[in-house]
Amino acid sequence: MTGLGPVAWPPAPIRTERLVLRESETRDRAAFIELFASPEVNSYLGGPRPRDELERTVPETPGRRPGLFVIERDGTMIGTVEFNRREGDLRSQVRPDAGEADLGYLLLPEAWGHGYAAEACAAALAWFADTLPGEPVLLCTQTANTRSLRLAAKLGFIEVGRYEAWGAEQWMGERSSAGRPG
Repeated sequence: MTGLGPVAWPPAPIRTERLVLRESETRDRAAFIELFASPEVNSYLGGPRPRDELERTVPETPGRRPGLFVIERDGTMIGTVEFNRREGDLRSQVRPDAGEADLGYLLLPEAWGHGYAAEACAAALAWFADTLPGEPVLLCTQTANTRSLRLAAKLGFIEVGRYEAWGAEQWMGERSSAGRPG
């Protein structure tokens, strides 16, 4: 997957009631490694990556690209929310020719259960709707990931199909960037 293409980046930090969405910085490297190495975070994403490999390969300032926001709470990175284009071999059987934006998010386990994912994703989706008006957004998750399915519904995503990938049934939802959930 690739970034968003020709959008002004980075945008000004996005502030919500409790969070800041911003471009990544060097100080975020340890949190990126923790996200990618965490068995809990990656339980529906193919499993964790080895920490020693991450220590060698994660750049000094990870995640610095259009479409990726660091989620910050009280000055500390707690996760990421990002938009990617569904292209190349990552197109699904549901939409094989589509190049829509795909919303993804990761939060450290200690940030789970506080509504931060919903708050960060809603803010990112509002930014997306203002930046690329009228463009739909997709969200894909394993059907076994009930927490992610609940969040998708809360954010206004409507199921458009299911498919098999990575040895599990996947759910694909779409949200119009014009239509914001109430």
